[in-house]
Amino acid sequence: MTALLEVRNLVKHFQAGRGLVRAVDGVSFSIERGETLGLVGESGCGKTTTGRCILQLERATSGSILFEGHELTAMSEAALRPVRRKVQVIFQDPYSSLNPRMTVGQILAEPIAVHNIVSGAAARAARVKDLLARVGLLPAHAQRYPHEMSGGQRQRVGIARALAMEPALIVCDEPVSALDVSIQAQIINLLEDLQSEFGLTYLFIAHDLAVVRHISDRIAVMYLGKIAEMSDRKSIYDDPRHPYTRALLSAVPIPDPELEMKRERIVLGGEVPSPLNPPGGCVFHPRCPIAVERCRHDVPLLRELSPGHAAACHLI
Repeated sequence: MTALLEVRNLVKHFQAGRGLVRAVDGVSFSIERGETLGLVGESGCGKTTTGRCILQLERATSGSILFEGHELTAMSEAALRPVRRKVQVIFQDPYSSLNPRMTVGQILAEPIAVHNIVSGAAARAARVKDLLARVGLLPAHAQRYPHEMSGGQRQRVGIARALAMEPALIVCDEPVSALDVSIQAQIINLLEDLQSEFGLTYLFIAHDLAVVRHISDRIAVMYLGKIAEMSDRKSIYDDPRHPYTRALLSAVPIPDPELEMKRERIVLGGEVPSPLNPPGGCVFHPRCPIAVERCRHDVPLLRELSPGHAAACHLI
């Protein structure tokens, strides 16, 4: 079975003065059709840049991005046009990603008209009404402007806009991090329902492991431009192998006070190094509680420890 998306040794560097920001430094993963891959890590680890490279909003420095067997990095803007309809995005900020001068109806109708998904004003209006219903909004919301809606409602509009293109893959770039906790679960449930209904495939980018746990089939943990660990959801939570993954999971609150008191906390020392000047060897070694001399010099490869479970560490 061929994966819907294959990312191979993706590298993205940005010029910053006389130096290079190594935002993404050799990332590889694949996503099967109908699957959700959660991409998790601290702010600045490169997960959003990875998503933007897949969307071709940023051109990769090197590496390969295969979508439905087609190499995106070699395509011209004209050749990418039909692909853009199949690969959509839900942005983190549901306000800045919507045009404040357009009504919700106009925001949803514009891409439908541009890509000629349905022709005629009446058919587009009917399509907009249907999209609003599918994301839990009323037909009357089509007449509203983004500033007249709540954050959760605006994010539903963003989801409807992505859905309007009838995509195969949606890159969800921290779609709930700007929302109240009470609204986050509603949006996650909506995304899951839409995935079941339309057979969607998600790359779900987040920094909150508790959120990713509910929606992802597999999870990839990123640190400073590299993937530290990747496995199915159950293995990542029940048997984390990489010391960074263990530290991340130890910071996730447990609702049971007794268990919360008993469990081991792993507190990492220092700060995340700058991608302008990443450490040699394993990028995690300056903060790693089990690092040895070899970690300072040798870059660990992401290797399979058990079927479907891979980690990049010399000591496991």
